[in-house]
Amino acid sequence: MVTVRKDQPLLDDGRINIDAWLDRLSLKTPLAEDEKRHLRKACYLAEKLEQQAIAQNDIWSEGSSSFGTGLEMAEILAELNVDAASLIAAVLYRSVREGKLPLEAVVTDFGESVAGLVQGVLRMAVIGAVQPSNNNVLGQSIHDQVDNLRKMLISIIDDVRLPLIKLAERTCAMRAVKNSSYEKQQRVAREVFDIYAPLAHRLGIGHIKWELEDLSFRYLEPDVYKQIAKLLDGKRVDRQFFVEDVIKLLQELLRKEGVNAEITGRAKHIYSIWRKMRQKDIGFSQVYDIRAVRILVDTVAECYSVLGIVHSQWRNIPNEFDDYIASPKDNGYRSLHTAVIGPERKVLEVQIRTREMHEEAEFGVCAHWQYKGEKGINRNYEQKVEWLRQVLAWHEETGGDKALIEELSADVDQERVYVFTPEGHVIELPDGSTPLDFAYHIHTEVGHRCRGARVNGKIVPLNYILKTSDQVEILMGKHEIPSRDWLLPALGYT
Repeated sequence: MVTVRKDQPLLDDGRINIDAWLDRLSLKTPLAEDEKRHLRKACYLAEKLEQQAIAQNDIWSEGSSSFGTGLEMAEILAELNVDAASLIAAVLYRSVREGKLPLEAVVTDFGESVAGLVQGVLRMAVIGAVQPSNNNVLGQSIHDQVDNLRKMLISIIDDVRLPLIKLAERTCAMRAVKNSSYEKQQRVAREVFDIYAPLAHRLGIGHIKWELEDLSFRYLEPDVYKQIAKLLDGKRVDRQFFVEDVIKLLQELLRKEGVNAEITGRAKHIYSIWRKMRQKDIGFSQVYDIRAVRILVDTVAECYSVLGIVHSQWRNIPNEFDDYIASPKDNGYRSLHTAVIGPERKVLEVQIRTREMHEEAEFGVCAHWQYKGEKGINRNYEQKVEWLRQVLAWHEETGGDKALIEELSADVDQERVYVFTPEGHVIELPDGSTPLDFAYHIHTEVGHRCRGARVNGKIVPLNYILKTSDQVEILMGKHEIPSRDWLLPALGYT
């Protein structure tokens, strides 16, 4: 379901009321007075830079307000329990990216930590700068290319806050792209759908994943999106009344049983409905969780007790029960899911979980928990995600310690690098690889004809050590003339 944003508080002259905005933000995430002061300073600076740009008729590249986008990013991050440095970085990010605010000024006015976050998120923009093609190339399918892009994204993250800020930024970009050209809508939607929605899923941030999927789906499959939205629209009022009646009934049943429960209703998001229809080859009427309620309790034992109460009240639908508490999903998601024939003989999905499980499901790595994925997984990508989870859980408890981050980072297998071809395809190589290794990886003939290389547009020696996110171009001669020197280990060519 697409999130509806709250309007910003305004002053009489139409400008955003920064103090009122800060007060509202403080309700989501408590800020110390000095943190609030620095955040206020960042807000006024971002507003000033935008006003100067408007006065000089200097149009910002994305059209939308850089200042307003920064505040919107901060609001998204506040729900994820990030620190003040992340909020400040979010407010200033667009100003730095648009070239209105030098990174050195961020260091001077807000410190190395904030500047490092801004710079880190800028580095992650390389993913959006080069898109994979739809053609099978270098023996890799589009699926392999997207998978490598995801791995690259994870491998360049050295601070757990970076993917959170980037996800907030891409969420704002998807919300704003409705006013852009068709080509840009397609490009941004494809990038978000292939890279950032899966990243949000891996990090367990459910509400951002759902919004990114729905917004992307709206542009990638507009006809299907409108068709499902229309079916939901026609029944929205009925569904709302139905869910409200079910909630009242369940509240009374659980109160009589002495269960302290919080019950809410929720609508299944559009992309999820379409995915289930396609995967199970069923019609809209056979999607059983369009009407759904969620029951939050205190303990695991109460989860199963409530399940018994629900099944005694309504007949459950065979094969529509999932116990993700006993067998959590790979991203750590835990809950009981059951579908029943509810009041008026209408199908109803019921999700039952503890409040702690709900925090994990909604806010992922931002909840206080450790990664609990499948045992035995040792792939670099999964390990890095686990490391991200561990660092954030630890960071919230202790406030940060460089030694522990280094210790955790040392446990991650960093033996692969991911580099781009000039066309934007991602190549996976062993750590320590050179442009010559890259050339021979592409094709033996390319290696034999290699005479030089450019990395990120600059000529480099053939024994240059490649880093993740480098873009590599091989300069070739007409004839195959490999050099014997390339075989000498001391020269480091391969």
